[in-house]
Amino acid sequence: MRKIQEQPHQAERSSDHAWMTGQEALDLNELSIRIRHQVRGQLEWDQSVSDEELESRIEQNLFNSPEVNYMTASEMKQVVKRVYHSFRGLDVLQPLVDDPTVTEIMINGPHEIFIERKGRMIQSDIQFESNEKLEDVIQAIVGQVNRVVNESTPIVDARLADGSRVHVVLPPIALKGATVTIRKFPERPMTMDDLVAWGAIPEEAASMLKQLIKAKYNIFISGGTGSGKTTFLNALSQYIPPDERVITIEDAAELQIVTVPNLVSLETRNANTEGKGAIPIRDLIRASLRMRPNRIVVGEVRGAEALDMLQAMNTGHDGSLSTGHANGARDMMSRLETMVLSGANLPLPVVRQQIASALDIVVHLARIRDGSRKVIEIAEVKGMEGGEIELSPLFQFEEEGEEDGRVLGQLRPQHRIFHRWKLKMAGINLLDEAEVQ
Repeated sequence: MRKIQEQPHQAERSSDHAWMTGQEALDLNELSIRIRHQVRGQLEWDQSVSDEELESRIEQNLFNSPEVNYMTASEMKQVVKRVYHSFRGLDVLQPLVDDPTVTEIMINGPHEIFIERKGRMIQSDIQFESNEKLEDVIQAIVGQVNRVVNESTPIVDARLADGSRVHVVLPPIALKGATVTIRKFPERPMTMDDLVAWGAIPEEAASMLKQLIKAKYNIFISGGTGSGKTTFLNALSQYIPPDERVITIEDAAELQIVTVPNLVSLETRNANTEGKGAIPIRDLIRASLRMRPNRIVVGEVRGAEALDMLQAMNTGHDGSLSTGHANGARDMMSRLETMVLSGANLPLPVVRQQIASALDIVVHLARIRDGSRKVIEIAEVKGMEGGEIELSPLFQFEEEGEEDGRVLGQLRPQHRIFHRWKLKMAGINLLDEAEVQ
């Protein structure tokens, strides 16, 4: 955008636009569409142009338009970026994807886009030119990860190049038009120190979890949608010793484990247009057992694969991690029971014994009413008692009121860890009763 920067007098006209109405501001969108059509008309269908040449063509067409005499430098840059992104990026979504303050993008059709910024959901004034343009962007996204989405398979999970998670639902399932949800993740994976600094977990609890990871306790992270399970799993994984071999298994790869050199990442595959070739999480878990893993990390369990995960934990793969949706640690036990029973005809006592034997710790996260994400419970799976899975709370969040819209409270210690033999086997003696209670 060199030409724009060479015309500083354009910026001086910003005061002339103080009277612009919302309808006139919308003309920038119409101008962007017209410039894009002009540039496209100048390119041969098989012509390849560099990024610099494409940008130069866009700027030249903009400078030749009559509106340029009434635009500020900022508005000109906005139009050039918008047109450029329609050719090379994600069209109108690209500025939102590039904005680090935006954590989620929700598209309810071409003319209705909502974003989450700093925990608050607002409607964006950005719109797609048409439903066809939105569907073009969707196909570009899913095509990059070798996924297919169409009327016959209208639901798909994908990801962007930066690792952001993408979920797509097409008509006729989505009645208002193509629906896309993009969950963004930070460029630099958050550490446990970051979470402590933001008040998501106190230092005392984080220190305990660090020791439990090193001692190879099997840890399950539960929480509702948007509670930060994947972020927390990434932070916990940074405590895994770097000399171990880790296998990650996910529907759509989004984990960012950067501290383990010997890392294998596996991703499920959807069925093709003929309904064949699908590779579900269950198959990946079974395959991972033959890959000599020290630990298995399952991004999220939603169904019958819960049984395979529990069996892996029960067959020598200590220190494994996973996540799931639930409203609390106790509720997570019931959810796991339901998942296992959906894929195997086993007696309920056997299922509960499998869960109690496999899991050591449950960490529950929640997004509380002020929009912040916090660890609100850490519980130990003690075993079975009276036919039920027995949980012992190690830490629980105790609310202390509100101040300026913020919920006040602390994650306070409750009981000492009951099963300590893994700590002893790892030579860790830091968690004594005085430190935990």
